[in-house]
Amino acid sequence: MIWTALALGFLSSFHCVGMCGPIALAIGNSGSNQFLWNKFFYNLGRSFTYAFLGLIVGSLGFSLSLAGFQQGFSILIGLFLIFLSLLFRQSENISSLGILNDLVKWVKAQLSFFLKRGGALAFFGTGLANGLLPCGMVYLALVAALGFQSPIYGAIYMFFFGLGTMPLLMALMLSGKFLSTSKRIQFQRVIPYLGVIIGIVFIFRGLGLGIHLLSPDLQVFNYGSQQVEITMCR
Repeated sequence: MIWTALALGFLSSFHCVGMCGPIALAIGNSGSNQFLWNKFFYNLGRSFTYAFLGLIVGSLGFSLSLAGFQQGFSILIGLFLIFLSLLFRQSENISSLGILNDLVKWVKAQLSFFLKRGGALAFFGTGLANGLLPCGMVYLALVAALGFQSPIYGAIYMFFFGLGTMPLLMALMLSGKFLSTSKRIQFQRVIPYLGVIIGIVFIFRGLGLGIHLLSPDLQVFNYGSQQVEITMCR
């Protein structure tokens, strides 16, 4: 789980430098030590927002699993991940929806407020706000977090997804230079393949083939009139 989150986050960062690079470069740089901490707190703030979003979608997935949809839901999430991976570029168009336009305006206002204040806490707040900006790669990661059907696992997955984006963004913030468009495109081409692999893992998990870790058995237990599917690892 953690390694796929880090890998997806790292590949996503090649998309992030183009979309959020100007915000990252705007983080204050007064003093060598403070310069580094400002960058770190900004990225940590983004990771915390992603973790909070993962907690929400993980809670939704957990509710559905309690309702007895664990097996079919995992397969559905896998199929949707594959679909979203193949069309992840088009997913950016979702930000043009009216309700998200209002969200973007609010987030930009918060970004402006925190950037003007300066200081470690303000840059942490900048990261928190920036994590709410519509992003196709975040959508993809959230779908994967939903598939874990656990608030804790969803939050952990999204937190490590955020950490995975940090190395390239930190390099950008420290050097002040963008990667060339051709380099970013080369790495972005790998993103759909990784998304498809994650989707296939969720499909195998939902099939309950009895393969340890990859596709464990799903035993059904009766609690009164309610049936609950529980993953059993051998």
